[in-house]
Amino acid sequence: MRKNDTKASRRIRHERIRRKLEGTSERPRLCVVRSLNHIYCQLIDDTKGSTLVSASTLDPIIKDSSNGKKKVEVSVLVGQLIAKRASESGIKKVVFDRGGYKYHGRVKALAEASRKAGLEF
Repeated sequence: MRKNDTKASRRIRHERIRRKLEGTSERPRLCVVRSLNHIYCQLIDDTKGSTLVSASTLDPIIKDSSNGKKKVEVSVLVGQLIAKRASESGIKKVVFDRGGYKYHGRVKALAEASRKAGLEF
């Protein structure tokens, strides 16, 4: 690892976080992945190794309504969508996995929007 390799540093942080977190069927893991232009989130049951619900900026619902909006504003829409889909699946409580990213900006906006929409962390 080079001195300022941010991707490798994030991977190390994510592994450290994942040692402490585990998603179950009663309380799945809300995993966030952020790229330069998009943000993705999934509710994962680690005991079965399956994705229960997912949402991203590439969903047609969000893609249509995100024109001209900033990335943080679009992340709020993704947070609301994941909370809506989770409640439709009967999921109310989750464990938040920030994926090694700072709890700041788009990640924070997604988390707070999903909390307001009814998910409990």
